[in-house]
This record gives sequence, structure tokens and C-alpha cells, in this order.
Amino acid sequence: MQDYLDDLVLALSTEKNRGKVADYIPQLAHVDPNQFGIAVCTPEGQMYSAGQADTLFSIQSISKVFTLTIALGKLGDGIWTHVGREPSGDPFNSIVQLEHESGKPRNPFINAGAIAVVDAIMMGHEPKETLAEILNFVRFISNDNSICFDHIVAASEMAHRDRNASLAHFMKAFGRLRHDVDKVLGTYFHQCSIAMSCEQLARAGLFLVSDGVDKTTGIRVVSAQRARRINSLMMMCGHYDGSGEFAYRVGLPGKSGVGGGILAIAPGKGSIAVWSPGLDKLGNSYLGTRALERFVQHTGWSVFGH
Repeated sequence: MQDYLDDLVLALSTEKNRGKVADYIPQLAHVDPNQFGIAVCTPEGQMYSAGQADTLFSIQSISKVFTLTIALGKLGDGIWTHVGREPSGDPFNSIVQLEHESGKPRNPFINAGAIAVVDAIMMGHEPKETLAEILNFVRFISNDNSICFDHIVAASEMAHRDRNASLAHFMKAFGRLRHDVDKVLGTYFHQCSIAMSCEQLARAGLFLVSDGVDKTTGIRVVSAQRARRINSLMMMCGHYDGSGEFAYRVGLPGKSGVGGGILAIAPGKGSIAVWSPGLDKLGNSYLGTRALERFVQHTGWSVFGH
């Protein structure tokens, strides 16, 4: 595995096309697009990594997997009164479907859906308490207390919040949000700003590899049924309107973020995190997707078989 990852990084180093960094978030526009990292963590906790796998980056929308997990723990199936479970077929920050569907977001992984999830887990608490809960959970599943928010990235997103504020106010107008819009958005942007490396992120995904149990600690994080359902949502909705293409190319549940990261889950086999800051036209890591496609072809880890 280690030799293969080293070879993969070497092969990708000559790639000319690396996509385009997310320049609509000024702080992300400064990231060097020539970086690439990959980490693979087995159910037993064996870590293999190559490239810039220990470099911190903003996980952005990958955090939505973790807040959905928290929401399912707090509200159970009650979360589905706030957000749906269907692919969107529209860009991650689209307002069109909210108009047609009475302000209920299509799924938890588009921006509107993630904002609705944050509102649901706040449960009357102040943002500071909710953020502590989110960060503590991410540290717990990563077994790493050094993980933190990148407050500079969060501030950059808050300063350029117009599009997400439009989504939130629209949902609020339909009675879909219970808390103050700016408090919900501040929480959401901090959640997205969590900085992690590929190695930390791969470790964080382990509970989804083994039916909800982190085998390295023996702790059950979620029920087996819930883990399967989170994975199915990642497969159907984890790459926005590129989810079908990702399933076709890679064949694993995955969640991307505009920071250039992707977390992919191979049930029973391992958790894979890749990072390359350049994005394709749909907002998913260009080189990261191609790396995962090659990785799955080599390992046969696709959920659809060889």
C-alpha cells in the first residue's frame, strides 16, 4: 500500500491540469494549488500516507458529514423534518429548489441543508456551545485534540456571506430556521473552517468503515444502520451535482469540500482522504477525484466490485 501511494503521488506530480482554487473565499484563494496529499487508514488504525498528507487544510463541506452524525444522535429521524435525503441536481449554493420546495433543503450536504442541520443541533444554545460540541466530536472521532477551527477562514467566509445569507433568510421566511440567521451562519462558517490534514481526516472517517464502530478503540460512535445511511447519503449527495459522476468513476461513498479535500469510505476496508486545492467546475477536487479513481482501480475497493 505504501509503495503504491508513493508511486501515485509521483505519477500525479506531472499533471498539468489541477483545476482552480476556490477564489470566492479570499482566504482559500491564497492556497498553493500544486499541493497534493493522500492518506489511507485501515479499520485497525494502520495509516499509510504520501505527499502533503500532514498539511492542514480547511475541510469545508466535509464537516457536513460530522454535523449530520451529531444531528442524527440528537434528533434521530426527526432531522428529516428539517432536511431531505434526495440528490439536488443543482449547484451546492443554489436557491432554486428552496423556492419550489417550501424552503426545505433537498439534502444535508448542500449549503442550505447544512445550514438547516446546524440550526437543528443548536437547540436553543448559543453558537459557542454548539461549536464546542462540533469540535469535541471531530476531535473524538479523530482521536486528536490538536484539531482546531481556522478563525481567519471563518471570518473570510462571514465577510463574504451574501449567498449563504440569502439561503438562510429564505429558509427563515418559510419558518424552517428557529435561530437568528447570523448566529446560525457564524456557527456554520466556523464548522466549515475546521483545519485537518489528510491523516487526521482519514482517521476521523473510521467509524463509517466498520458499521459505526471505531475498531481502534472499540467504541461504537453510531448504530450500524445509521452508519450505512450516512454512507448512502455520501454516495448519492456527497459531491453535489457531480455525485453521479463520482459514483461512476470512484464507486465509493465520499464527501468533498471546496478546500480541495475529499473523504471517501470503503466499507470494511478503509477510510481514504485526499487533498488537492484545485477544483473542477462543480466545486470538487480535480486531482483528488482522479487520484481516488486510480486508487480504486488498483485496490478494487469500489462498493460495486472490480
